[in-house]
Amino acid sequence: MGQFGFSLVGAVFLLALFVPNLVWSRTAKPAGYDASGENRVLRIAERAGQALTTTTSLIFADTNPRHWSPWSWWLVAAAAAMVTYELSWVRYFRSRRTSHEFYRSLFGVPVPLAVLPIAAFLLLGIYGRLLPLIAATAVLGIGHIGVHLQHRRALRP
Repeated sequence: MGQFGFSLVGAVFLLALFVPNLVWSRTAKPAGYDASGENRVLRIAERAGQALTTTTSLIFADTNPRHWSPWSWWLVAAAAAMVTYELSWVRYFRSRRTSHEFYRSLFGVPVPLAVLPIAAFLLLGIYGRLLPLIAATAVLGIGHIGVHLQHRRALRP
């Protein structure tokens, strides 16, 4: 089930997630961005998943680094997904900041600003063998990726 305690890795992942989102929400939203037409069920799943993922990322010490083993590759993969997520933000912030740029694929990954953080937290949950984090991330993924795909579909002529 998991060892209760503070997760430094979870805190770092959350910081990597929240900082660019704060910058985006205050200064870098694409012109004409409108969240009012989002599917209600997806939005509820996204909000519930955000709360659950944030909580479970912080309260289980199982995601903190341990002695190296083959299982540690899960943590490496999670970190790689999070670094790629940050690179996606860099690409967006250096672009013209249009909706098309915001939802543009990266290395064949559709809506990378939605998919990559979900992948990172899912891999972190696998590394920590934390079913609560895996389940929370699944709920978040359904909502977050679903909302982003909905927005991307609305852009197509």
